[in-house]
Amino acid sequence: MTDKLELSIIIPAYNEETRISKTLDEYLNYIKANFKGNFQILIVLNGCKDDTLKIVKKYQSSSKKIDYIDIPDAIGKGGALTEGFKKATGNIIGFTDADGSTSAEMFFKIYHELLKNPDIDCAIGSRNLPESVVSGRTSSRKIMTSGFNFGVNFLFGLNINDTQCGAKLVRKSILKKIVNNLSIANMAFDVNLLVDIKRNGGKILEVPIHWEDSEDSSIKKPITTSIAMALSTIRLRLIYSPFKFLYPILNFVSRPFYQLIINNNQNRNYDNWKKQQSN
Repeated sequence: MTDKLELSIIIPAYNEETRISKTLDEYLNYIKANFKGNFQILIVLNGCKDDTLKIVKKYQSSSKKIDYIDIPDAIGKGGALTEGFKKATGNIIGFTDADGSTSAEMFFKIYHELLKNPDIDCAIGSRNLPESVVSGRTSSRKIMTSGFNFGVNFLFGLNINDTQCGAKLVRKSILKKIVNNLSIANMAFDVNLLVDIKRNGGKILEVPIHWEDSEDSSIKKPITTSIAMALSTIRLRLIYSPFKFLYPILNFVSRPFYQLIINNNQNRNYDNWKKQQSN
């Protein structure tokens, strides 16, 4: 085994006491049997109020490969992943959901596709390719995801079949260029990531995977989640347009409306967290 860290796996976790152990066990067992490189698993606790931290500490005590960031107040999936990117040190940095929807086997399938293609900067799992196999996905979630994906491709011209799959791996070399531009805290973060990779000349490869939707999804309010993602995506499009000078005005005007509809403080919490880290 080389001392050089080859792979960082980031797992954002929001109240995952019932699922994080199963996911960590699966990934650690798979890695032990199939991966000989140096790696780290970095769990970013995103405002957890349950026993997720206690469980993660237990795993850390038995494995030096486990690390974590404990963020007291929820800053959103995007905020958690951005903070994970800042701390992760692997040459390739990937992330996956705590619910285990992407199996370790599928995650490493994406990893090996990235390794085989040195001209590719980011490899992402796709549930919408002909070779993909998806189970347990509700009709409402499929419609929500397909509609959002259509809107994203229309606005940004990404030509990506599945922007929202929770398994993505990126080379550290391009992450360094874009990490400070990742501003979306909610689940539209993936769009921010992919758009910035493209804008910096990066190439993205979609990899067909087997995907199993979790019955206990962390998306408890699909309608409000969809509104938050849509608003964030429109804001991002404005930032990357000739009319970006209007963004501060739109942000000021829309924030109270956004807060009323979504009823959470993720963006505010993230702003406070970043201020604390800079002090």
